Amino acid sequence: MEISAKYNAESIEKKWYDHWMKKGYFHSEPDSREPYTIVIPPPNVTGVLHMGHMLNNTIQDVLIRRARMQGKNACWVPGTDHASIATEAKVVAKLRESGIKKSDLTRDEFLNHAWDWTHKHGGIILEQLKKLGASCDWDRTKFTMDDDMSESVIQVFVDLYRKGKIYRGYRMVNWDPEAKTTVSDEEVIYKESNGKLYFLKYPIENENNHIIIATTRPETILGDTAICYNPNDERFTHLKGKRVLVPIANRSIPIIEDEYVDMEFGTGCLKITPAHDPNDKVIGEKHHLEIIDIFNEDATLNEFGLHYKGMDRFECRKQIVKELETHGFIDKIEDYQNKVGTSERTGSVIEPRLSHQWFLSMEELAQPALKAVMEDNVQLIPAKFKNTYRHWMENVRDWNISRQLWWGHRIPAWYFGEGMDDFVVAKNETEALELARQKTGNPNLSTSNLRQDSDVLDTWFSSWLWPISVFDGIRNPDNEQIRYYYPTNDLITAPEILFFWVARMIIAGYEYRLEKPFHKVYLTGIVRDKLGRKMSKSLGNSPDPLVLISNYGADGVRLGMLLTSPAGNDLPFDETICEQGRNFSNKIWNALRLVKGWEVDETAQPEHSAAIILWMENKINQTIHDIDELFEQYRLSDALMTTYKLIWDDFCSTFLEVVKPLYGQPIDSRTLDSTVTIFETLMQILHPFMPFITEEIWHLLRQQQTDIIVSHLPESKPFNSDLSKEFDMAFEVITSIRNFRKQKNIGQKESLELFIKKNNNETPRTTFDPVVIKLGALDKVEYTTRPLENAQSFLVESTEFYIPFSQQIDLEAELERLTQELTYNRNFLASVEKKLSNERFVANAPAQVVELEKKKQEDAMKKIVVIEKQINAIRQ
Repeated sequence: MEISAKYNAESIEKKWYDHWMKKGYFHSEPDSREPYTIVIPPPNVTGVLHMGHMLNNTIQDVLIRRARMQGKNACWVPGTDHASIATEAKVVAKLRESGIKKSDLTRDEFLNHAWDWTHKHGGIILEQLKKLGASCDWDRTKFTMDDDMSESVIQVFVDLYRKGKIYRGYRMVNWDPEAKTTVSDEEVIYKESNGKLYFLKYPIENENNHIIIATTRPETILGDTAICYNPNDERFTHLKGKRVLVPIANRSIPIIEDEYVDMEFGTGCLKITPAHDPNDKVIGEKHHLEIIDIFNEDATLNEFGLHYKGMDRFECRKQIVKELETHGFIDKIEDYQNKVGTSERTGSVIEPRLSHQWFLSMEELAQPALKAVMEDNVQLIPAKFKNTYRHWMENVRDWNISRQLWWGHRIPAWYFGEGMDDFVVAKNETEALELARQKTGNPNLSTSNLRQDSDVLDTWFSSWLWPISVFDGIRNPDNEQIRYYYPTNDLITAPEILFFWVARMIIAGYEYRLEKPFHKVYLTGIVRDKLGRKMSKSLGNSPDPLVLISNYGADGVRLGMLLTSPAGNDLPFDETICEQGRNFSNKIWNALRLVKGWEVDETAQPEHSAAIILWMENKINQTIHDIDELFEQYRLSDALMTTYKLIWDDFCSTFLEVVKPLYGQPIDSRTLDSTVTIFETLMQILHPFMPFITEEIWHLLRQQQTDIIVSHLPESKPFNSDLSKEFDMAFEVITSIRNFRKQKNIGQKESLELFIKKNNNETPRTTFDPVVIKLGALDKVEYTTRPLENAQSFLVESTEFYIPFSQQIDLEAELERLTQELTYNRNFLASVEKKLSNERFVANAPAQVVELEKKKQEDAMKKIVVIEKQINAIRQ
């Protein structure tokens, strides 16, 4: 069979992905097998693949492919999220380019544009994931606004409302003036800001005096409704019962007392603006203060902003400071550093705003989810995130679930009057009408008397149901799919949405299934550039994943990313790691070409081939055992590196070098058959990490009855640790021989002999002598009971090795070498004995670690005895 000189990743990847899809290997249905289920963290429907997606989905695919090869019923559910804020912002921007304002459209007209946008751009990211090799069950692809998914969301809202968990309140919320909607506390990103602290003079009414108040937001003085001081602050007791005039507005407001005021901050007096600060709102309610909201939805000033009406808040700040200075109201201005809240979605500075919103009461709902993680019923990997999780859940606040948008799940509340309680919550308009008639006692109400709430639900309110709703577990809680696949096995996601999404899914799981939604949560790190910066479009430091796949192959990119991505730690991405992945692909491909290029005959199997096959099979079993343990610990990066070394170092660099016949000579059929079998096993171990090249090589090695993707993953068989140690010693001997040849400039074609002197009554271990002869290019290996003269000597453990050498040995140089080796081993022995004399180390270290140190001590002592004898022999 003609095998191309170069591995063509692009054509091979397309060929095999199409083949797998055609065969239906990714599809799952409930059966008698053990299920292994992953639900994809749904990316934004109109999003495109970025490096974080690449890492996250590569990890998921590794786990799902491994489970599939273990004989489990592997089900990886893909899908996308409607992403209310992000998608609506994109649609609004697109309309703006066409000269259309959202305000010019009806809700239905706007939603038609939004659906057009979604149908055009939606799902692109899922197609891109196929390029990566993602083996999702594409027949199960879900979208959070599919009809069945939407019904589940509405049903949950209605259920929680009727349980008294959802309520409507007039609260201070985080307002995003750019998106013109509320955002949750968790979606506010606080950033350090170098601002100013303005010390303003408030004239005391009917007095020729003033109070100085410090503020970072002078534009909000137009909404002030009181000045407040701490009643324990003797500096201000003379102000009790007095009033001041608000600068510029010249409006009279009271001076009040409240122990909330920090006497050490600023001047000790606070301006109270209940409409624009959450703490001020609490004081305002307590003291029954007027509420004056000076901002419009877009954070421009309204009519309460007086002559600044229509001006942006930050421009107003500049202008009002000038006016305050002109009229002598500014005492001083100082530099001031504080944290400013910004919207995670738009980057806009958040504006505290009073608004009627819908809230979900969280404290009681959160308790089972907190307990589940603290007791490791749901296991976070790495466990260091448990403290973060606990802090969030113990301090959980009610969830503001309403958003002032049109794209999303519309809140199922219908109003029939102007009163605070003039509404009903129902699954649909027909049900709402019936409830409204019952509530009002008016049987003549019609749908024309109802108006549905214009807000939509927070996007997370749909995605928190994801592990349940993708199996229709809300609408049909006892269906076969949910009973079989739930709870899912592993969730792979980012730490930054541990509360946004993970915690809320656990809450929903216990509320609607009385069961956790997944067993384990693998938290990936953040992909960063070489400078440690988070990769982002704005910084221009994020490579296009599809370009990387084109340049290095999907397998190369997968390997490169996984090698540097331990759980929970950031990934320092450098394109050279993808190059390492491509080089590994080429290494395996060249190994295939080597093996397939051998001629075969029925000659007897050489001893060195039999020996190295014995070692390689043992090594594979030992490595499979190690890899299984690493997967149990979710150390995927280490599992891949272990696999990488097994193939590159042990198979390609060692095994093939031994079994490779001399140039132009055939290989015996027994060795070739073992080599192909070993090669197949290695490809199966590697397949979850590098699916494309392994499938291709699997089929090129020999005629196969099945595809590697559904072949049975090799299981660890008993292995001989002593055999591995014996080979390690043999390889150290080979290395010493090669070093000797290099030092003496002796070519591989020049024959050498090796004599071995065992010490301490040790029994010779001859298993790998044929391998030493082959790789050391020796004529023979012989055992001796006495040292050899005119020979180069070296030690491996306590065994002496001699290579007869025709040139005169420099005894002085040899004595110096042995003396240095003796000093090194004495120092090494001292360090080991110091460790073993440490009672705390011996008491606390694992038993196998202590035993290893004792073995090091024993070996070093034996080696010292041998070296001392060699030195004495020279000196005599």
